[in-house]
Amino acid sequence: MNRDERVVRELVSAHGRTYAEEAGIRLRDTPQPLYRLLVLSLLLSARIRASVAVAAARALHEDRLDSPRRMAEAGRQRRVDALGRGGYRRYDERTATQLGDGAELLTERWGGDLRRLHREAAGDTGALRELLQEEPGIGPAGADIFLREAQRVWPDIAPYLDGKALSGAGRLGLPEDPHKLAELAGDTQPAALAAALVRAALDRQVAEDCLRRAA
Repeated sequence: MNRDERVVRELVSAHGRTYAEEAGIRLRDTPQPLYRLLVLSLLLSARIRASVAVAAARALHEDRLDSPRRMAEAGRQRRVDALGRGGYRRYDERTATQLGDGAELLTERWGGDLRRLHREAAGDTGALRELLQEEPGIGPAGADIFLREAQRVWPDIAPYLDGKALSGAGRLGLPEDPHKLAELAGDTQPAALAAALVRAALDRQVAEDCLRRAA
């Protein structure tokens, strides 16, 4: 095993849990978990701690706001209250509005089913990324978060390693090329690899600890 393979192994072993897993989402290619992932991606894309975004996603699920229909019907104040219980207060008013508007758009355009959006992109990952950004509150960062996680159940887009993940690779002295990184990771699920690389990008200590263990 060469140096880069050791680094990837150590990184994924310590930090390869996806954000969907942290939020309690059992990701499958079915409407509800995909919608929950979209909501989580919106929350994570704000300038707020990932742990708070994950807690807020859990709180929305606990309040049964886990489908576009329920989210749209809930009313803005109920969404604000659920976000608050998750500690997501800095952007709660704006985010509550975006969640309601996004749920309505998803229902009207794709029947509440993100698999239809996936099919509309017809295998074009760039088109898929653009379609996701039609959802209120989902910008480039949110679309990248969604696709990094969704590649677990949409293997046609894998390996999806965006700029944030590749910056983590650079910090670790790894190749900043998605296919080379996937080769180094071997049988590791690309979504787990992406999550681990993002954590290295966000936290210098994660990278330093990994490099020390791999030395």
